[in-house]
Amino acid sequence: MNPQLEGVEKLEGTYPFDVRKSYKARKLNRFLWHLRLAEYRAPFVADEEAACDAAGLSGYEKNLVLKRDWLAMIKYGVPMFLIEKIARVLKVTNMEIYAIFRGETFEEFLKTRRVPDAR
Repeated sequence: MNPQLEGVEKLEGTYPFDVRKSYKARKLNRFLWHLRLAEYRAPFVADEEAACDAAGLSGYEKNLVLKRDWLAMIKYGVPMFLIEKIARVLKVTNMEIYAIFRGETFEEFLKTRRVPDAR
């Protein structure tokens, strides 16, 4: 383990991203990275499951995408930067994702912000 990460497991809500996780999640990460391109985005919008299958995602990875399990994606090895790629396609805001990370509804999350009426 990277000595800089020693003890990180004691920090609740911390999910380090390292080379091992990156390698394990490479197909899913590549799939999400490609969603920035129209030629990958259009098939995904037309049939999400078929697009996941065409990308060779495992059943677990496909389930992460189809269920929009953002926190499980982070734990699996997907960086937030790539979650943002799929979120834009699905028209989901970062704030909506942060609410899910916190276990709150979007409305509950907004009440904790200084601009609770922001959307």
